[in-house]
Amino acid sequence: MPSNDNVVLKEVGDYFRLYKSGRVERFYDIHGSFYVPPSPQNPLAGVFSKDVTISPHVSVRLYLPENTTTFQKLPVLVYYHGGGLCFESAFFTWIHRYANSLASELNVIVVSVEYRLAPEVDVPTIHEDCWTALQWVALHDDENSLTTSTNNKESWLTNFGDFNKLFLVGDSAGGNLVYHMTMRAGKETLNNNVKITGSIFAYPYFLIRDIEIDEEGLAYKIWVNICPPLEPGIDSPLINPLCEKAPSLLGLGCSRLMLCIGKKDDVIPIEIGRKFVEEVKKSGWNGKLEFVEIDEGHSFQIYKPETEEAKRMMKCYASFIHRQ
Repeated sequence: MPSNDNVVLKEVGDYFRLYKSGRVERFYDIHGSFYVPPSPQNPLAGVFSKDVTISPHVSVRLYLPENTTTFQKLPVLVYYHGGGLCFESAFFTWIHRYANSLASELNVIVVSVEYRLAPEVDVPTIHEDCWTALQWVALHDDENSLTTSTNNKESWLTNFGDFNKLFLVGDSAGGNLVYHMTMRAGKETLNNNVKITGSIFAYPYFLIRDIEIDEEGLAYKIWVNICPPLEPGIDSPLINPLCEKAPSLLGLGCSRLMLCIGKKDDVIPIEIGRKFVEEVKKSGWNGKLEFVEIDEGHSFQIYKPETEEAKRMMKCYASFIHRQ
């Protein structure tokens, strides 16, 4: 009789395998994804980076452009990585390289969030991790701080962060997380009453019933294997922002919103992005909305940053973030 550690309960392609014992095996080597250390003393491509533990379950990797001067204040960009809510890490190859490039090319402080993954934890727990990180970032706004304590504060954020320019950015599952954090910030107050200036959803991991869903596709397969038992299928507001139980998009808690979607995306159909934008407009939300269609596939800019479309996408981000 096989031991519980050899009995497979769930398996999703070349991403993860869940055993009856609770052990999860992830196939990072297939994707060329592995741990890389930060660069706190010797900048990588013009950017310093370091790791900070926020809580027993949440960490971040901070990025600071090397050319930042003593009294300079930079926009703060909180980045949530993709990976279907079950894969990847802020400390691994692709995410580290991309977050480093965001800091360098956009001239911003990047806070790349390391959150727990499904199936070890449920999706609401992932949301709590992401909210914990966002609240920790907001704690550094010294101008509006109600306390002078420096406990658990990072000097890069207190010395160089401009909290009047706080942005959330995420790709794929990270785009889904940016949506949920932005909605929560619309009904709950961030520390020091910090406001989200803008949110960028890139190839957001949404599934919408009105749009044909490929049940053999990666997005659907991952979701049905990680969705909470009480929120099964695509009628859950955790994955479908337009379902009956989802809150009104009128409650988006940011001043500006950009949605990027790929014309050749075979994971999240472009129709999902178009439908979401249409519903934001209908909701009565009074912020500024931008919709960018990219002539590439899903989250391609992370893996092919040298392409013309990746460069165009970065320019769109720069314009969105540095607009006066």
